[in-house]
Amino acid sequence: MLKRYWSCVLSIFLFLLVIGATAQEMTPAATLASRDEFTTLVALVEAAGLTDVLNGETALTVFAPTNAAFEALPAVVVAYLAEDVELLTRVLTYHVVSGTVMAADVTTMSVESLEMTTMGAAPLGSTLDIVVDATGVHVDGVDVVEADIVAGNSVIHAINGVLIPIIEIEEVDALEFDGDINIAGSSTVFPLTERMADLFSEEGFADALTIDSIGTGAGFERFCVAAETDISNASRAIRDTEIESCVANNRTPIEFRVGTDALAVVVSIENDFLTDLTLEELARVYSGDAQLWSDINPAYPAEAIVLYSPGTDSGTFDYFVEEVFDEDDSLIRASGAQFSENDNVLVQGVESSIYAIGYFGYAYYQENQAGLKILSINGIAPTETTAESGEYPLARPLFIYSDASIIMDKPQVGAFINFYLSGVNDEILDVGYFPASKRALNLAKLSLMAAMAE
Repeated sequence: MLKRYWSCVLSIFLFLLVIGATAQEMTPAATLASRDEFTTLVALVEAAGLTDVLNGETALTVFAPTNAAFEALPAVVVAYLAEDVELLTRVLTYHVVSGTVMAADVTTMSVESLEMTTMGAAPLGSTLDIVVDATGVHVDGVDVVEADIVAGNSVIHAINGVLIPIIEIEEVDALEFDGDINIAGSSTVFPLTERMADLFSEEGFADALTIDSIGTGAGFERFCVAAETDISNASRAIRDTEIESCVANNRTPIEFRVGTDALAVVVSIENDFLTDLTLEELARVYSGDAQLWSDINPAYPAEAIVLYSPGTDSGTFDYFVEEVFDEDDSLIRASGAQFSENDNVLVQGVESSIYAIGYFGYAYYQENQAGLKILSINGIAPTETTAESGEYPLARPLFIYSDASIIMDKPQVGAFINFYLSGVNDEILDVGYFPASKRALNLAKLSLMAAMAE
């Protein structure tokens, strides 16, 4: 009986050993094909004719986007990549590096990808930045969700986003385009879009380019429901209900990330007692739970807190409620705050009292910092570094939205978006915001290319 037991155990061990050896011998291509979460990637690798590269004898590290990563891309982008083999090859080889990079061995490093398309002598987008921190392993800002999947002499890391190499879009000549361009939406994005519109006009665009600062929600109403604008400025991502409204009007909104904002929480420059609030204290202030400043800290004056807030149609309001009140806006609505869709009204209100507090986009603080003091949140001051890294708790992305049919029907709209994406990083710091990540800006450019190829 005991002999039969050990014989059975030995058989199982040998079976597992054979299976393990087989798994070790599988190439990256075969390993990817054996797992359900990579079916989209496998299909694109086959479409690009790269299966042989992943079946070769050279040791590789593959950063493999999951199916969900591709689903998060605009549908027009995935379709465009599938039809443009040269570009698809660039994107896919950007995810592959020579040699094996094991997660346990990484601290912070840059590695050369196999994507070696060149412009002149300089490789485009061939460097991947890998960072390890307390939250895990990240590649160009994308998270590794499963590390060290062994494939023969290679290794695969499953990632939750598609890495985008540097995308160069053809420069436009503003003089060659005419026709109106209608834009509305976020008051936060307004000064950035206004700057780019002024520059576009200076470059020779002579027709009407109107921009209305009415708040993100109201902007999506005009873009999706009324279908009367060409571009929608937004300080938050579009909602599913807004997408449904767009689709009902034969519009499929395409998102273009244009920058990063560090939401500024401000008091009067004359306020000499407040320099920092925690998110919990900010919630107490804006819920009305703390009526006096001394309710926050006994060392503060026993004076009534005066609240100023962007209006409820504002994307800034939506973002603040999401981050500070976990999307429940009932408390802030009942707090007695003074609401306005006009950020300049908020600035004037805060400047008028040393016991007032308000919040809005960083650009409005920068423009009015002679009369305002910006607060740290959770001990973190808003800067380009803390906004981009997400360390500052109230950092958020900034967007513009359009639609492929609009871009095709009105070439001037596509030309302006092209001009915007090509030059925004040269202007954004001066306006008062911070650049988007290289991946986000490259994805925006790729989305525009896809829309213009529809």
